[in-house]
Amino acid sequence: IDITLKLMAQFGVGVQHDNHQLFHLPANVVYHAPEELHVEGDASCALYFLAAGLLTGEKITVEGVGKDSIQGDVAFVAALQQIGAEVAYGDNSITVWRDKNKAIQAFDFDANHIPDAAMTLAIIAVATGKQCHIRNIESWRVKETDRLSAMTIELRKLGVHVVEGQDYISIHAQAPLKHNVRIDTYDDHRMAMCFSLIALLNTPIIIFYSECVNKTFPTYFNEFAKLCV
Repeated sequence: IDITLKLMAQFGVGVQHDNHQLFHLPANVVYHAPEELHVEGDASCALYFLAAGLLTGEKITVEGVGKDSIQGDVAFVAALQQIGAEVAYGDNSITVWRDKNKAIQAFDFDANHIPDAAMTLAIIAVATGKQCHIRNIESWRVKETDRLSAMTIELRKLGVHVVEGQDYISIHAQAPLKHNVRIDTYDDHRMAMCFSLIALLNTPIIIFYSECVNKTFPTYFNEFAKLCV
């Protein structure tokens, strides 16, 4: 809803609302197209690379979304900042990195407003080596697969201690991760993209049926490989 309202505003139509339940549209308003309109990249797909900036400590810049992005998943960047990321915003770019002398902090997040992006937080939780909690994510159960159960099963294969609740997941990687584990994707593109980040933790893995990324990001693994160049 917010994306729609922000886009309408860019075309000159302002809408007021009462807690997203009642919407007030002025009489006799018409759309006026701006001379230029930047069509944003998909913030949800960009977040894996921004997470890589936190995990590796290297500066990684994503172009196509910036400081004035209308997409809700950009709020994920603020979550990264809370746990140790450095962030620089451009008009049409976001750069993330981490001071390598500082550890990624443990966290306890209510991720109801960024449920898709919160899956990436589950992988970051592994990198902290501490107990982390992601809450208010029951919507994970009605996506391409039951993502709460899928995430729990696959993280446990790596040797991670996981507690799965009806609407939360608690993660604690207490020992070195198991190598060359086969990760099942459940035909869910976000499972494949999330678990690719495990490779940035010096942990080789095998992602089964990685072609599921074709739904939203067919060239994902080609772009991900560039992080190693």
